[in-house]
Amino acid sequence: MYGFNVTVHGDMQSVRDQVTAELQKEGFGVLTEIDVAATLKKKLDIERRPYLILGACNPVLANRAIDADPDIGLLLPCNVLLREEEDGSITVGFMDPAAVMGLVDHEGVAGLAGEVRSRLVRVRDALTT
Repeated sequence: MYGFNVTVHGDMQSVRDQVTAELQKEGFGVLTEIDVAATLKKKLDIERRPYLILGACNPVLANRAIDADPDIGLLLPCNVLLREEEDGSITVGFMDPAAVMGLVDHEGVAGLAGEVRSRLVRVRDALTT
């Protein structure tokens, strides 16, 4: 699998705020936010339930990754997906850095990916408390 997730209750904005706060506790900031539902509405006139992709980055860990392999930026930042389900719950999905970084054959990257994964798992677990 290339990701892991959790289902939470609340409106999209409050869940987004909670995800962002928990990411910050683990040293991540949100560099990008893509509102897929709004983009599809604007470009294709397609209605979708709320669907956001957050591009999360921990600068210290990103720097270490770039030191290990300058091309690793092709796999950054860590994507966090928030999507509203039919029942109104919000699924929060996390890209699994261990799976994605497994594509990179450079010393130290696997350990770094494991560290990033551990931090994201803590974010996921904090959303359920």
